[in-house]
Amino acid sequence: MTPATTFLSQTRRHFFADCGVGVGKIALAGLLAEASGAARVRGDDAVAAGPLAARPPHFPGKAKAVIQLFMAGAPSQLEMFDYKPALAKMEGKPIPPEVIGGQRYAFIRPDAAVLGPQFSFARHGECGAELSEMLPHLAKVVDKIAIVKSCRTDQFNHAPAQLFMNCGFAQPGRPSMGSWVTYGLGSESSDLPAFVVMSTGNGISGGAANWSSGFLPSVYTGTRFRNAGPPILNVDSPQGADRDLAGDTLDLVSRLNGRRLEVDGDPEIATRIAAYEMAHRLQVSAPELMNLADESAETLALYGCTPEEASFARACLIARRLVERGVRFVTIYHEGWDGHSNVAGNVKNNCGKTDQASAALVTDLAQRGMLDETLVVWGGEFGRTPMVEASAVLGRSQGRDHHPNAFTMWLAGGGIQGGITYGETDELGFHVARDEVHVHDLQATILHCLGLDHERLTFRFQGRDFRLTDVHGHVVTGILS
Repeated sequence: MTPATTFLSQTRRHFFADCGVGVGKIALAGLLAEASGAARVRGDDAVAAGPLAARPPHFPGKAKAVIQLFMAGAPSQLEMFDYKPALAKMEGKPIPPEVIGGQRYAFIRPDAAVLGPQFSFARHGECGAELSEMLPHLAKVVDKIAIVKSCRTDQFNHAPAQLFMNCGFAQPGRPSMGSWVTYGLGSESSDLPAFVVMSTGNGISGGAANWSSGFLPSVYTGTRFRNAGPPILNVDSPQGADRDLAGDTLDLVSRLNGRRLEVDGDPEIATRIAAYEMAHRLQVSAPELMNLADESAETLALYGCTPEEASFARACLIARRLVERGVRFVTIYHEGWDGHSNVAGNVKNNCGKTDQASAALVTDLAQRGMLDETLVVWGGEFGRTPMVEASAVLGRSQGRDHHPNAFTMWLAGGGIQGGITYGETDELGFHVARDEVHVHDLQATILHCLGLDHERLTFRFQGRDFRLTDVHGHVVTGILS
């Protein structure tokens, strides 16, 4: 071929792969520099040690793992945690316009009438925390939890609010909190994924972006487990293929992928290798994890679950077993809290499914000496309005709309002071009146409990350092132990 012919025969693939000073080499250099830069941010040789190797925190943290109980759809704080007698007195009347301000709503007019509390409240424990009659089990462990009544978010629709709570940003593409934590700390389990996600409802508005690794290497993405039967489909070897054959096959595939990794330096190849190896180990570890036969009858009764039937309670028990085995971050999504109509029925139904198990998780961790090193976080993406939602067209009545201005969450365990109520809303439960906790503050506090500085846990992407809390967030020292 003449030089001209050789040049004309080159494809785009040839150019990107073979050009000595081409874009492919530039991209590879960027990936390697970014990986080494990420290791420097964490202060260790993360690349050499492996992406999921356990790593020291920025400073000694009290928690080693997190169990996030995400109440998707947004529970009504006014029926569960934040008792407002003034709402009962004003029921049927519009909230004063000066209270509303410029607040926007998804389904109601700003002049909608007030809806009073739907349940009675009482004080519990030595701390005297005030809880709804719908939370009889949580009332028994109230001295072990911190109730935060002054949470606030920037989002008022489900998908962006769920993403904001989990990823610190309202649009898909950012790493989730579990991904940031496993990126920062690695895992203490070699036989199970570092970050596990379960669901006990009918769908999550924000979808898989809630547990995505975003622009972090995909090895930090959450692994979705089923709540009954095999946790991951198609992990078992097919009929006729024994473990020796599976092991030999995996060794061959790993060597081939390893050679390609040496050539390309693409971190996604390392993710692929780790995924194959994890799938092989899961053939042994997953059945053992999901087999609750070794749990006592007392423990099953504590959670209110059976060994086989899928439920939120069973997921909570599996979450304890995951953390017990070194998993770093577990999220359980329980959907169905979107009480646009019959908010009383919605709360009663969902508390019936979640209250006993949520409290049992705290009790069980404490009895096993694990609560001090396990952070439990309970809450949804926003709160509900003090005003009623009613629509003949939509067939709704006695409901509550989305409310980002004020809502309640509770935390327990590693690094959190038990038996306290933090923050306060105004007499109508509309605005935070004292000690506001923004979503980014909550995220900063969770990372702090794990020994991670939210301002130092960063990853360079597209020319700048990103972090979970964006450019905001303060640690809520008032709830720390």
